[in-house]
Amino acid sequence: MNFTSVAVFCGSHSGSNPIFEQHARELGEYLGKNRITLIYGGGNKGLMGAVANAVMKNGGKVTGIIPELLIGWEHQHTGITDLQVVADMHARKKIMYDLCDAAIILPGGNGTLDEMFEMLTWNTLKIHNKKIILLNSAGFYNHLIEHIRHMQECNFLYEKWDERILVYETAQEIIATLD
Repeated sequence: MNFTSVAVFCGSHSGSNPIFEQHARELGEYLGKNRITLIYGGGNKGLMGAVANAVMKNGGKVTGIIPELLIGWEHQHTGITDLQVVADMHARKKIMYDLCDAAIILPGGNGTLDEMFEMLTWNTLKIHNKKIILLNSAGFYNHLIEHIRHMQECNFLYEKWDERILVYETAQEIIATLD
């Protein structure tokens, strides 16, 4: 896979397991060193801040897209290459999709799942065909993966889910794939 930019969708919290933040930093370090631009939600907290800071620390470029509503919640990151403040979540997602070559999903909450499933839906509808990579750090997404399998078994999906979402257990596995 040859990418010049990737969107990373992840939590504005760090979560309960230190491996989540470690994986975010490892991924950010790789992106920065390999001049792959990070497109992300524009926050300076949690996994969002960890991945952005690692990219910047390693000489990379970071574009943050943050809705006006979330500036206070996610603490907009003022130390990145480019920060765009947009009207709402829909504008944020659209710009992030347009700017990226692929998306990597790290652990996160409702917003992360919303972003992942919208991108997956757009792939299914052939609006775009960008790779979606799920980082299942410490089994964080095991239950979700099982539910998606269940949706497939119950014949609610139009195509095989694992042809649309690539699942990896560590940041190093993703990095090996990107290389």
